[in-house]
Amino acid sequence: MTASLPASPVGEGGAPPSAPGARAVHGQQAKPEEAFVTVDVPTAPPLRELLTRPSVAEVFVHAAAQIHRATADLWPDAPVCLEQHVPSVTSYVHRARVGDRTLYAKVSILGVSLVSLLRGACGNWSNVLQAQREYEARADGLLEREAAQLRLLAAMERPRVCALAGVERGVMFTEPVTGPSLGDLLLVHPGDTAELLALSLAELRPLHRTDAARRLGSAGAIGERSIAGTFLRKFNGLSGAVYVDRLGAERCDTEQRQEVVELLRRTVARLHRLRMALPPVPRTMLAYGDLKPEHVVFPDGPEGRPVLLDPGLLRAGPAVDVAKLLSRTVLFLAARQPGAATARQVVEGLGEFEEARALRLPRRARRVWLRELLTLWLMDTTNILTTYLSAPAALPLPGYGLALVERAGAVCALVEAVSADLATSADARSVWERALTHAVAVTP
Repeated sequence: MTASLPASPVGEGGAPPSAPGARAVHGQQAKPEEAFVTVDVPTAPPLRELLTRPSVAEVFVHAAAQIHRATADLWPDAPVCLEQHVPSVTSYVHRARVGDRTLYAKVSILGVSLVSLLRGACGNWSNVLQAQREYEARADGLLEREAAQLRLLAAMERPRVCALAGVERGVMFTEPVTGPSLGDLLLVHPGDTAELLALSLAELRPLHRTDAARRLGSAGAIGERSIAGTFLRKFNGLSGAVYVDRLGAERCDTEQRQEVVELLRRTVARLHRLRMALPPVPRTMLAYGDLKPEHVVFPDGPEGRPVLLDPGLLRAGPAVDVAKLLSRTVLFLAARQPGAATARQVVEGLGEFEEARALRLPRRARRVWLRELLTLWLMDTTNILTTYLSAPAALPLPGYGLALVERAGAVCALVEAVSADLATSADARSVWERALTHAVAVTP
């Protein structure tokens, strides 16, 4: 959570904006004609199903009230003002003024994403509220673990992380971090991409040591941030097939939805096979867990050390953090569409960055590394895109997410092409070079 994140105002009492499908890009409210999404009526959820789900208003009002309760417990003498809601598909996030401090408050409902919650994965609102009361009393709740990780990381020399201000009643408060994000710098200095990525990953060296997993207690990991784990939860068996068939029902027009669903059907099945073909990786290292251009902030400018936001430490191999940063950088380009010249420079920098890391490995290990990196990249991209596509129309999305929904066809075509290439070619290096070409193509 950072002060540079785009934020959209919410209605009184924490209710969502009156036009929940409105596009907010770079913190600006959309034009009226952009404020609605096309709904594919024949495939929209039936009324009976809609009536048994929690509503956005119920969830948001509860979360805002919970922030007030938590601040009253932590800072009883400080006046509180909820300033701006930060659209998210994972947790409810609000920028708040607490006394003379600005903080970011994050509320997690049952440790699941807002999309899953609003889709009825945890039952109706009455069931959710009852379960949430019990969940908030647990020591292993998602935000309790994230707060513990921030404390652990703050005691280490690296990485630099945002400061934890407090956690109470299932609400976590963090200090804002001001300055350009990695994404901002990539657009301004695309020729420095490899160096900027290297600076970001350098912060993770203590986590990537072979004995780093011992720093984290057995209950302290946030496995919910696992690329493969998320992929398997989403696309497992019959429920996974139904999930794919319903993607985009409230976000895409009929033609776009049909294209996306067909591409994803083939891609998901292929990625399952590619994952099974990978050799097991020792999980003695720690991955940061949620590394992306928006969560790497340079408060001292591009020459200084970055600060990382929103940790999700988990036991994993060394490719996970690189794959997430690669995946999310390409998605960042797809959403921001900076133009072919800038996109090409950034993607070339991604190639230079990967090559520098591969050269540190024994020659025989490079092919395995690259196949794993490519597979994890494609799985992570699929995870993120499908979350946005499955979001109910009433849930406000960040401008980044709305842009990805619009570019879903191009992103799905990239994953389809690269996964097909990877499945049929034994030369991982050639697949990688072609994948970078496809990555440039998602930016027209």
